[in-house]
Amino acid sequence: MEPLLIGSGSKHRPELTDLAIEMVAQSADFRRSLPVCLLSSHATLLQALDTGAVWSLARGLARHVDEYKSHLAACDETRRNDLDGRGNLSEENLAAFTELFLTICLDQVKLMAGLMQPDRLRTRILTWANEEVRLNKLPAQANTILEALLYRSQLQRGDVAALGDTGERQARRIVSALNDQSVVTSESTRASLFLALPATLVPRWMPRLFPEKTRGMEG
Repeated sequence: MEPLLIGSGSKHRPELTDLAIEMVAQSADFRRSLPVCLLSSHATLLQALDTGAVWSLARGLARHVDEYKSHLAACDETRRNDLDGRGNLSEENLAAFTELFLTICLDQVKLMAGLMQPDRLRTRILTWANEEVRLNKLPAQANTILEALLYRSQLQRGDVAALGDTGERQARRIVSALNDQSVVTSESTRASLFLALPATLVPRWMPRLFPEKTRGMEG
């Protein structure tokens, strides 16, 4: 899924843009404060997982600053006895830090899973699509295309007609309607389609993603 999109006509766009810039700046400041070993791990995991920064090791570390700093400092202590590794430094402390590191990673997975509720996402998106079809705001086959995007991540434009069991002209109409609703995006008029998350649909698709007080920011 592509990043959350804020409509160009939204009255909340300036406020949300300022908030996003502030949060990016704070995140950048925190990342710069991380030791090289953790900054490298953060960058490697972001690249490998390709989650669009939805999952973030840096956010997890920020929630456990004192704890991770204490464990990391302990890794420089000399070993206690012959059972504490074979090198000069404590293997036991390194193992404790590694356990904390993995715990933080899992904590972030659980946190975002709880907020995004991916097991319910398909139902919410298709329920919304079916409602739009009944209101004649989307063509009848649009829900099929959205479901395909959920499972495939991206969709070739040439596949839309076959999936919707329709002709090329109707396929273009389906894509155009989904694009008008800002629920699909692409780099060009011929490029592959991706599922997008417009800000106006956050309360419907991912109701727990943002605090209750921000849900009024629609339109």
